[in-house]
Amino acid sequence: MLNVGLTGGIAAGKSAVARLLVERGAVLIDADAIAREVVEPSTPGLEAITAAFGPSVLDADGALDRPALGALVFADASLREELNSIVHPLVRAEANRRRAAAPADAVVVQDIPLLVETGQVKDFDLVLVVAAPLEERLRRLVTDRSMTLADARARIAAQASDKERAAVADVVIKNFGTLEELRQSVNEIWEAHIAPAINHAH
Repeated sequence: MLNVGLTGGIAAGKSAVARLLVERGAVLIDADAIAREVVEPSTPGLEAITAAFGPSVLDADGALDRPALGALVFADASLREELNSIVHPLVRAEANRRRAAAPADAVVVQDIPLLVETGQVKDFDLVLVVAAPLEERLRRLVTDRSMTLADARARIAAQASDKERAAVADVVIKNFGTLEELRQSVNEIWEAHIAPAINHAH
């Protein structure tokens, strides 16, 4: 099994790279998707969040009100840490369970937005970082995710810098052009870094 960590700043094109890796046969473990699952209604995760933050973070149906929780923790670092201390261990446990369930010869790609910030680099055989120009990332956040420019800048500033990510990357994937160009880059990385590692492991 080859454990690949995939990360990149918000709106750099990480999901597109993840899909292209899956096209090549990788097993994807998406930390964001798991983070949503571990706080669904009647999960221990949601019970722990409600206990910590009170019922104001639930909507009328008893599900997590993400905007309400987001507004609460984005403004307060200690609350953000408290939330992370609940959610991160649950996400990591579920990710490990899925990794253990993958075939022995699998290329397992874990898509982790905060891989650098949470110090998980050492858990992977190969770390891929997706990078895109700042202007393009801001444009995507404003047009695709309806953020204000100020919010978009704040979100980017809250993450590791491109330089910090590049420092721990085995490979930086530059997402500066079309999807076809990105596919070409991913294929080259697969042939150069992933295929030899799988063959070596057998």
